[in-house]
Amino acid sequence: MKSQSLSILGAQVWDGTGFAPRDLHIVDGLVTDAAAPDAETLDGSGGWLLPGFIDAHFHAYATSMDGLENERGPLSYAAINGTRRLEKALRRGFTTVRDVAGGDIGLAHAVDASLFDSPRYLFTGPALSQTGGHGDPRSEHVDICFSHGHMCEVVDGVEALRLAVRNRLRTGAHAIKIMTSGGVFSLADPLPIPQYSPEEVRVVTEEAGRRGSYVAAHAYSSEAVMHSIENGVRSIEHGNLIDAATAQAMADRGAFLVPTLAAYDAMDRRGAEIGLNAISLAKNSEVLSKGQEAVQIALAAGVQVGFGSDLMGDLEDDQLRGVKLQADASGAAATIHSLTRVNAQLIGDDRAGSLTVGSYGDALLLSENPLELAGALSEPAARLAVVQAGRVIR
Repeated sequence: MKSQSLSILGAQVWDGTGFAPRDLHIVDGLVTDAAAPDAETLDGSGGWLLPGFIDAHFHAYATSMDGLENERGPLSYAAINGTRRLEKALRRGFTTVRDVAGGDIGLAHAVDASLFDSPRYLFTGPALSQTGGHGDPRSEHVDICFSHGHMCEVVDGVEALRLAVRNRLRTGAHAIKIMTSGGVFSLADPLPIPQYSPEEVRVVTEEAGRRGSYVAAHAYSSEAVMHSIENGVRSIEHGNLIDAATAQAMADRGAFLVPTLAAYDAMDRRGAEIGLNAISLAKNSEVLSKGQEAVQIALAAGVQVGFGSDLMGDLEDDQLRGVKLQADASGAAATIHSLTRVNAQLIGDDRAGSLTVGSYGDALLLSENPLELAGALSEPAARLAVVQAGRVIR
């Protein structure tokens, strides 16, 4: 990833709780306390400077609203399309993404080689699903074989899961994604019922932990979330149907919640017109109204609440709407915290999500104070500049 030296002058800079005026200096891609002699300058006067946003639930390979097309279409198309999805995310101000269900070492190498503009890129590889689980794209009446695709792999049994986890970590996965409840996008599984046996979940979390990694679990209901965290899962994706007792159990165990409010809102408003099937539309209606409530329940219990988008196909352009929805639920300051420090803690990188000395030189310059005008977080017109590793992207 290309980096350079830059000084951003005259802006109000986020310090984790509020803004204070100071010049921000970036040298060789990292924040420093002094400018480089040859640094470029960016006039930040009248602007409000935030750390670059982190999307902890991104899908580079989600090219379609059809599950089988996503899984079995040409990988070359998915990868090229994925580069466009990543570049657009960066221009919205997301300077780091965690791809949970998809991605691979080849795409990561292309990012590292600066073959295209991209957020910092972490991937899990294909998510693990039981037969008939959320990662199995077959409907009940379809009699075809499916074992794996670009975003999901069907793996049953303790020893098969152990091998699958080891192979993902061998090939550069940042974390492991597992499906532990039904989902909106899958066609043959009820939403609330837990998936995988306790022994199967535990072998995944134990193998990941042995390598210093962790497991992110797709889970909606309190029953599925408890099934996940009791067996070692660290990151709960979605969690729309949790109750207060489950949220407290998450907080007690140090589990994170990554809400994905943009996805349900986008599928509700736009799903039918772009061809989302009737089964998924009906499932989406079950979780749509509960997402913002789940964020509030989790925050009240002391859960570390991050941010994710989870947008498939043409819905990708609603990424910033997800920021608005989360700000509506939790307020601007908490949403900034979710987009920056919480997600940085989740991915285990202290250099992300901050503008302190030693942090990545990733920043978003806004035209308005987002604590006074929360819409500045989500309005494209409010973005004066996106900076990554000291390089002005827009």
